[in-house]
Formats: sequence, C-alpha cells, structure tokens
Amino acid sequence: MKIAVVSEDKVNVSEHLGGAPYFIVVNVEDGKVTGKEEREKPGHKEFASEEEHPLTDEKGHHGIGPQASERHKQMYEIIKDCEVLIAGRIGFGAYEDMTSFGLKVIATDVKTIDEAVSLYIEGKLEHQKDRVC
Repeated sequence: MKIAVVSEDKVNVSEHLGGAPYFIVVNVEDGKVTGKEEREKPGHKEFASEEEHPLTDEKGHHGIGPQASERHKQMYEIIKDCEVLIAGRIGFGAYEDMTSFGLKVIATDVKTIDEAVSLYIEGKLEHQKDRVC
C-alpha cells in the first residue's frame, strides 16, 4: 500500500493540500514502512497564472468548479498509485474530487508524517471532517 502525505518541508504534514510543494509517498508492506519518496506537486503557486478564482463559493467551500477539478486531477495523476492521501486541511472541492478518484482522504491535525502514517497503519488516524473547508 502507498500513502501520500502532503508536505512543505518533507517532515511535517502540510496544513493545506493546495499550498504544499510535495507529496511524500510512503510504501507500507505487512504493516511496516518499507520506503519513502518525495514527489513534487503543483499547487497554488503554479496554478496562480492559470486563472483567477474566488477562494470560496457561496457556501464557503474552497476549490469548487471545473477549473479547480482539473487542478485536482493534475495533482492526483502524481499519486494515482496511492490508496490514501493525508493532509492537514483540504478544500471541499479537492476532498470531493480526490475521493471520487478512489483515494481515501484523511484530514488531520497530526503534525509529523511519521506519526500520521504510524497511526494510519495502526487504524488510529481519524479523518477530522471540520478540517475540510
């Protein structure tokens, strides 16, 4: 199983999917971490020149609409071999898109990648719905 974790510094779980420059992909076999790799991911910085979009829709949701979905698809293509995506926070549109692509998405307040992955392996990492915005 492969778990993608969003990160800005390759050590901690990023507070936001869209702003982080990396996915840290953790390979897990038989309940143990067998490897890690970093993959660069596009984010707000790269997409900023493509369009101007409101940060939220009329319901306060972030990352909604066809252009946002296209950006999410580009991010997904980088981790399509993964089963799980872990982020500190994730916009509503990104959450909906990533789950529709088949990823199990977990938004969490756990700070480090190692702790988040360990808790996931143990079945103790809970998705915090209030961290989907």
